[in-house]
Amino acid sequence: MDKDPPGRSTSGEAAVRGLMLAALGYAIISFADAAIKFALPVVGVAGAMLWRGGAGALSIALLTRGRGLWPRNKRLVFGRSIMHCSVSILWYFVWMSGFGLADSYAVAAAAPLLMTLLAIPMLGERVGWRRWTSCAVGFMGVMFMLQPGGELWRWEAAVLLVAVCGMALSRIWTRTLAATDTPACISFWLMLTHIPMGLMVLPIAALWPPEGFPDLFPLSWLLALLLFFGVANAAAHLLFARGFALANIASLAPLEYSPLLWGLVLGYLIWAEVPAWTTLIGAGIVICAGLYNLHRERVRRAQERAERGASA
Repeated sequence: MDKDPPGRSTSGEAAVRGLMLAALGYAIISFADAAIKFALPVVGVAGAMLWRGGAGALSIALLTRGRGLWPRNKRLVFGRSIMHCSVSILWYFVWMSGFGLADSYAVAAAAPLLMTLLAIPMLGERVGWRRWTSCAVGFMGVMFMLQPGGELWRWEAAVLLVAVCGMALSRIWTRTLAATDTPACISFWLMLTHIPMGLMVLPIAALWPPEGFPDLFPLSWLLALLLFFGVANAAAHLLFARGFALANIASLAPLEYSPLLWGLVLGYLIWAEVPAWTTLIGAGIVICAGLYNLHRERVRRAQERAERGASA
């Protein structure tokens, strides 16, 4: 029998734990993204999908011993998985075209505002003026990075913006599913869906590496990198599923900015990528907005503790 899902929480105490879990997930996924961006010129988009799905689903199945994996809300579990896989295909395609890691994360910083907006009609969340302000400030930072004629004003950025819309919707559905399904179930089916989606795009030459048909089983050191990529994705999405159950979307949304920091460091160390000054300034703005939202959650937790102490 499936383990009961943890359900959704709205308390400040749980929100801080959820924020910490999600922040760790974003750090892990940033390293996984760097690994697959390095491997994409060899394995192509299809190879990235197949390795992510195979290694990720297997690691979750082994970790849980197969328990709690059968979905309750089947339609939403599978619909979210297909949506997220479609986003992954667009993301890998853009990376394979040479778009920088930090630059792609800069475009993705548009997600928090979309998540906050969608959470109102889809989850019934209430968003105070402080969180609206922090998201608006972060969005202004994104607009500063994407100004016409700037470094990021490229067709790849437009493709990523489409992917970001799908990613924001996928994040909302993650919190929706927390009321019915376990983190293991949510992440397992997401990973597993990458396999048929990867096989589906395998014949598409536009998604192949520059040298032709993808090498799905490359040299041993690259295989180790691909295994890390799959397992790291599984771990990150387990953390996301649990984190999104504990904290509301308005609180979690600014954490979408955190990969900017990782992307700047990893992009420079691996590919010597140095983003334009507009990207760096915009990144600073959106990171400050995210840190402010985390501060507001800590304030809310302290208020709840004080209220409980007064009523005791």
